[in-house]
Amino acid sequence: MTAPAWTWTYEGYDPEEERLREALCTLGNGRFATRGAAPEAPRGPAHYPGTYAAGVYNRLTSTVAGRRVENEDLVNLPDWLPLRYRIRPADADGPGPWLSPDHPQLTGHRRTLDLRRGTLTRWSSYEDGAGRRLTVTERRLVHMAEPDLAVQRAVFTAEGWAGEVEVEAGLDGDVRNTGVARYRELADTHLTDWETGSADDGVYWLRCRTVASGITVALAARIRAAPRGGTARTALAARTARRVLTVPVRPGTPATVDKTVALHTSRDRARTAPLPAALETVRRAPAVPRLLASHHRAWQHLWRQVRLDVPGEAGRILRLHVFHVLQTLSPHTARLDVGVPARGLHGEAYRGHVFWDELFVLPFLNLHFPEVSRALLDYRHRRLPAARRAAREAGRAGAMYPWQSGSDGREETQRLHLNPRSGRWLPDHSHLQHHVGSAIAYNVWQYWQASGDTAFLHTKGAEMLLEVARFWAASADWDPALERYRIRGVVGPDEYHDGYPEADRPGLDDNAYTNVTAAWVLTRALDLCRTLPEGRRRPLFERLELSHDERQHWDDLAHRLYVPFHRGVISQFAGYGQLAELDWAGYRARYGDIRRLDRILEAEGDTVNRYQASKQADVLMLGYLFSPSELAGMLGQLGYLLDDDVWRATVDHYLHRTCHGSTLSAVVHAWVLARVRRDDAWTYCAEALTGDIADVQGGTTAEGIHLGAMAGTLDFVQRGMTGLETRERALWLDPAPLPQLSKFGVRIRYRRHRDIDLRIRTDRVRITVPESAHAAVRVRLRGRPFTVAPGTTRRIDLPDG
Repeated sequence: MTAPAWTWTYEGYDPEEERLREALCTLGNGRFATRGAAPEAPRGPAHYPGTYAAGVYNRLTSTVAGRRVENEDLVNLPDWLPLRYRIRPADADGPGPWLSPDHPQLTGHRRTLDLRRGTLTRWSSYEDGAGRRLTVTERRLVHMAEPDLAVQRAVFTAEGWAGEVEVEAGLDGDVRNTGVARYRELADTHLTDWETGSADDGVYWLRCRTVASGITVALAARIRAAPRGGTARTALAARTARRVLTVPVRPGTPATVDKTVALHTSRDRARTAPLPAALETVRRAPAVPRLLASHHRAWQHLWRQVRLDVPGEAGRILRLHVFHVLQTLSPHTARLDVGVPARGLHGEAYRGHVFWDELFVLPFLNLHFPEVSRALLDYRHRRLPAARRAAREAGRAGAMYPWQSGSDGREETQRLHLNPRSGRWLPDHSHLQHHVGSAIAYNVWQYWQASGDTAFLHTKGAEMLLEVARFWAASADWDPALERYRIRGVVGPDEYHDGYPEADRPGLDDNAYTNVTAAWVLTRALDLCRTLPEGRRRPLFERLELSHDERQHWDDLAHRLYVPFHRGVISQFAGYGQLAELDWAGYRARYGDIRRLDRILEAEGDTVNRYQASKQADVLMLGYLFSPSELAGMLGQLGYLLDDDVWRATVDHYLHRTCHGSTLSAVVHAWVLARVRRDDAWTYCAEALTGDIADVQGGTTAEGIHLGAMAGTLDFVQRGMTGLETRERALWLDPAPLPQLSKFGVRIRYRRHRDIDLRIRTDRVRITVPESAHAAVRVRLRGRPFTVAPGTTRRIDLPDG
């Protein structure tokens, strides 16, 4: 792989790496995305084409381990990529074989992802036994300006022969969701009622619908070839539509085939029917050169808004991460009813569900595309009634948001999961991760702090925040022995601990992360109650039936929730300190990679529940969400002392007892260690940066990129190393650059101010506010207040410490 600043190039063809490269070469525009699969190769072990539209889900029922289980999946839509070819030499009796990277005639292969322009270019070279060479250059895009369109351009160059290239350009509806091996015992056929057709102008189409959700999907394609002079016909089958054509080629005169595709679904706004819309869109689409130009301009505009200047290889990887975040969550997303899919629109892992990963994504988007953040929060608000129903069914008040959300906001977490090591299907208790509600409340508050969108905070935001607070109040019970409130029967961010050893029911008591964030939610809810304008406060309180006594109870809870400690450090949960120590060295010597420690122990007949061993950052997540002073303040409010010594001891304790089974863990550890143990921070920063490109989780990236981890690395630079907080109507900065990233720059959007540039070095900060800013920007640098006027730059030497 070569390493120019704005491209990712894979030289050669390696079937073992193909699915990983497909995921990393996905193209999308926030509305739909398509994996970087080979269009001329049949679907198989090496190739998995997949197209996924944001929010298009379907529900199926399967029988697993003798039980009927229901799962909702992001649907693999009809494949628009098929474009295969073979040569028809003038001096031969018939056509040659269909060519693909898997064919023995392949002599060279290259794939280049252009981040700046948003295109994927694949180059292949073939030579037959008679010395006839054919080179094929295929460029594709999923249009960032016209979100219903996708384009392929194939250029064929003959060497040593003349004749024709026969091309089949298809739409394939015969697809299933088979991209994740451990799901293959589950039902996977999500499409039905296929129809195909064509028109006199050569446009051809495919229409189908999802089995249960009833979403209609329609694709229409247009083919143009040059030079002219060949033949063309349309071939229709029950589930596929193809345009078969021949184009003349001769040495020195390349032939070009352009394929333009429109994709519409019945979820589209302002469209009466998907098929007429797709036909109209593809017929009105400009020629491919104009589409390329407008696509490139759209990407240029995006890159101006997310300028991130980090030198070297780290900067190149961060640009790749920006690219994939924007392909999943672009300005087009602001017009959709969708959440943050944990694995992007890049594959089928986690079934395309929405978890808490927005906690790692929205802080980045807030400072660049706040309208997208608001749309993602609107997704949660629309599902507030479902969260309320879930709370009522659990015997609680308020809103209980699901750990995994999909189309309608019900809990989508599976109740069984497969351990590939043992082959056993096991109970899944991760739906007890109620801390997802705190993540949503945190994002509401962070969005408001960064955007200044008081209208949202005082309406939808307030409703979500208050209902999550009400849920936590209903979840806590009083323990007279401790004289504290306790929250029992939950699972924290460390999913490997889902119960106590030998317990007859799942769940843990007093998860520190859950309890502290619950106290924070209750505190922010009370702040909001005090500051809401009277014209909004009274009707909101009346609608929610929120009484003074209930708010008084919240205040008591926010000061008296229990946080367990053991041996001078914060306990992950009550009783954690009594668990056994794991033989870390022994397990690493035996297995090497022990990230999936849960699977290893279960296959041995053991369980992580017996040990002080965590999947990922749990207690340390508190240091990710809150600045040191804010975290110390929250613990102080609860009656606990958290000074530097206690926090350092807590960090050290969990640093040596975490196996990093989640890509999010490295992000959090890098963030926390940058303030506590800077010399160790880069190890985790480097792992977070390379998590997907090196596939450190051992095959998971091929199933979809880890969107939260990618966004988390961006936010690590944007907020972690700058110490950037948006509060009290000012930018608060406390830079802590690592030696390996000693200088960098970021461009942010803060409230009504656009294009604020921050340049950070180990010894100084430079802040530039553009002339277009409507007012001066207030800044506090390590507590020192100053302002930066529009059209000016302030350079400030960093004080020691």
